[in-house]
Amino acid sequence: MIATARLRHLQASPQKVRLVVDLIRGKGVEEAAGILQLTPKAAARPLAKLLKSAVANAENRQEAVDVGRLFIREIYVDGGPMLKRIQPATMGRAFRVQKRQSHVTIKLDTRKG
Repeated sequence: MIATARLRHLQASPQKVRLVVDLIRGKGVEEAAGILQLTPKAAARPLAKLLKSAVANAENRQEAVDVGRLFIREIYVDGGPMLKRIQPATMGRAFRVQKRQSHVTIKLDTRKG
């Protein structure tokens, strides 16, 4: 049984979000939640919320799911759309600032045995 949750348009670059995602890939749900709670990165809070949502999706899909046996089967970060902004510079110039967004997908499964 696989439960999925997606977080779209997270206002953080995929490179920064992948640093946090790599910490929890393949871990159990309770261990991953603890890691996210203690991680000082800004992307940790939305990822903790996403993990909680995926657990709720698993419980909603199947009545007798043991949360202790759930683990992160797959988690990945894709790039989202970029917000293009202008940063004024000296002598009438302007520089483009690209505010990157991320799409995060998490899939939970139950451990065998």
